Amino acid sequence: MPYQELELSTPKPVLSWAGHELGPNEAKMAQNMATLPFVYKHVALMPDVHLGKGALVGSVLATKEAIIPAAVGVDIGCGMCAVKTPFTADQLDGKLKKIRLDIEANVPVGFNENKEVEKAAVNWQAWRDFQELHPGVQRLENKAMKQMGSLGGGNHFIEVCLDLDNQVWLMLHSGSRHIGNKLAQCHIDTAKELAKLAGNSLPDPDLAHFVANTPEFEAYWRDLQWAQDYARKNRDVMMARVRRVVEKHLAGGKSTEPLLEVNCHHNYAEKEVHFGEDVYVTRKGAVRAGENDYGIIPGSMGAKSFIVKGKGDIHSYCSCSHGAGRLMSRTKAKKQFTEADLIEQTNGIECRKDRGVLDEIPGAYKPIDEVMKQQSDLVEVVATLKQVVCVKG
Repeated sequence: MPYQELELSTPKPVLSWAGHELGPNEAKMAQNMATLPFVYKHVALMPDVHLGKGALVGSVLATKEAIIPAAVGVDIGCGMCAVKTPFTADQLDGKLKKIRLDIEANVPVGFNENKEVEKAAVNWQAWRDFQELHPGVQRLENKAMKQMGSLGGGNHFIEVCLDLDNQVWLMLHSGSRHIGNKLAQCHIDTAKELAKLAGNSLPDPDLAHFVANTPEFEAYWRDLQWAQDYARKNRDVMMARVRRVVEKHLAGGKSTEPLLEVNCHHNYAEKEVHFGEDVYVTRKGAVRAGENDYGIIPGSMGAKSFIVKGKGDIHSYCSCSHGAGRLMSRTKAKKQFTEADLIEQTNGIECRKDRGVLDEIPGAYKPIDEVMKQQSDLVEVVATLKQVVCVKG
């Protein structure tokens, strides 16, 4: 499904892969983004687009000489990690509950952190740059160390999945934890303060930005890259633990070689070249899908997920969706659905089925098959996965 150019009368066009009209609040947010003077070429909206803070979740923004901290968001470097294992479905028989309980015992979820810092976290080289980060996070080094290898809450998850050939995959979704959130908040506050001082009349205060070659821009860019690296390392540390749990149950603790590994961000910014020019690309709820880039597009708990390979579509800035996208807010989901609905919609999956995860019920998300149909020009599907175990934050 190719994109549509939205009728928004903005200085820069908005190209949408959503296949449906935006709601009034979403359209206003898209309009706000497309009126910023430093936006390059056009704004691209992915099929899972929905309301965010300042910028739409599921949007790709290329900018010249400026960056918007709130458009990257507060979960810097949030993304996905997946591993194809040499195990098959029949090896899981009768072991799903034990595997789930073991994963929950080995990976802290929600607000929990590790009681001790493991070697893989201690040895991370980037700790030596910690004292150069924003002064507002300097007392958090110990917490950041203890949180490395922890899942967090919300829509973060760890899953054991099967592909169509009954091969076992491990998959997880997490970001830069408290340290990334705090760094983001510090810089968003600075950007808003600068906008106020400059008397900038922004269409939305959350679109406050930093201009390239200023000390504030340099400080944010450095902290952003650090937090993105932390998020990737966090996923690596967790995945190593999940693999050990699964190897314990399926291979008697013997170490195995993964058949494929993918680790990608979907809330981040990078310097890239598009249409022959150097730009800053902010993907807020979008995955890089350059030619042959591997990506992960998860459905909701109980739905399918996809491992994809990018087609390098230039109009999307080589991007694709980061998931199914929410259909309703967490509050609305909790009002609309019951625990009985959750049990029914997660039938056959080993997971929590209590009120604490009701806001993550599959019915609160867009149908993933629809989302995939809208982006057939952006990615090709490499593997289709179905969850058999899901651990929620």
